[in-house]
Amino acid sequence: MIKIRPFRGYRAKEGLEDKIACVPYDVINHEEALKIGKNPYSFVHVIRPEIDMLNDIDPYSQDVYNKAKDTLQDFIQKEYLVKEEKEIIYIYRQIMNDRVQNGIVGCVSIDDYDKNRVKRHEFTRVDKEMDRIKHFYTCGANTEPVFLFYKDNILLKKLMKDWTENHKPIFDFVTKDGVQQILWVVDDDSKLREIQRIFAEMKSLYIADGHHRTESSYKVGLMKREENPDYTGDEEFNFFMSVIFPGDELYIMPYNRIVRDLNGYSIEEFIEQVKNNFYITSLKKPVQPEKKHEFTIVFKDRFYSIKPKEGIFDPNDVVASLDTSILQNNLLSPILGIDDPRTNERIEFCGGENMMDTISGKLEEEMKVAFLLYPTQIEDIINVSDADTVMPPKSTWFEPKLKSGLFIHTFE
Repeated sequence: MIKIRPFRGYRAKEGLEDKIACVPYDVINHEEALKIGKNPYSFVHVIRPEIDMLNDIDPYSQDVYNKAKDTLQDFIQKEYLVKEEKEIIYIYRQIMNDRVQNGIVGCVSIDDYDKNRVKRHEFTRVDKEMDRIKHFYTCGANTEPVFLFYKDNILLKKLMKDWTENHKPIFDFVTKDGVQQILWVVDDDSKLREIQRIFAEMKSLYIADGHHRTESSYKVGLMKREENPDYTGDEEFNFFMSVIFPGDELYIMPYNRIVRDLNGYSIEEFIEQVKNNFYITSLKKPVQPEKKHEFTIVFKDRFYSIKPKEGIFDPNDVVASLDTSILQNNLLSPILGIDDPRTNERIEFCGGENMMDTISGKLEEEMKVAFLLYPTQIEDIINVSDADTVMPPKSTWFEPKLKSGLFIHTFE
């Protein structure tokens, strides 16, 4: 049983939505944030407030989180952000390359996360958790949503279809990345109750993107409960803002690997090592694999397709049979010495489509070899999450990313 509820939050003022909307805090570096921040309306000033402070400021200092709070309040006072008249739910549609995904924007209970009804597939890092805990707590708000999905539900899809066909959206614009962003307000009480009833019949939701935001929202909620021992469970801090899509509408892109060196091997010696666990075939050009358990090795001027030999992984193990696990356990770790891809500085990750120009450029410069993978599938995430285990780091890359600044959930 999933508890979702409407909320009376803030949203971008109509007419400013295209100026306010920005990419999530964790997909840009400092220089990219500075560039985006040349736009005074951009919500990047709230989620990456260090760009408006001294260059040598510690981005994790309390002064930075205080700046985020002040900037959020400034956006509200200037009416860049306006408060909804009542508790509502949004329908949020994104269209990228003719692919459409329709999500419900509402608040999910931290107790559902605590009881593992909101399921994860990745570990979180304490330092990244603490960053968002301090940010959310100081701002008194979920400044960015969590990206969740559910197994296909005909009733919810029909409700969204009926509502969007019979109501005018409040936003309909295209961001610089070419993605169309459309937002509807669902303010009819009977429809809100119907949405809640549908979610109440679901056994679980799954985290697509935003594991750190989810964990941080949960821990902020626990902190607030300690500060308010007479809490009822209905207070806003007991819930975190989420966009919840049907899994079959989501698109996962390849998440490729690039390694700086061959761990002391020549190319010929490396290929001989690979042959121990993989069948290998020369290619005339690099190609992104088109099915599971196929990989492409890319050097600057030569290319290979490899497939795992029988017996090197257990096909019944939901984690070991992932392509990211097969590559990590049978090549990256034993041959290239990359035991922990989360922390090893010799490996980089390149997510998204049409990344060969980027990969080729890196191979021309400081990197030695790249590995192209078939994208992880939604069913893989469900299977791993339902088994209460986790995937290797950097297993999924969802596009399009949710935009920040379109809606905000406050704790008061």
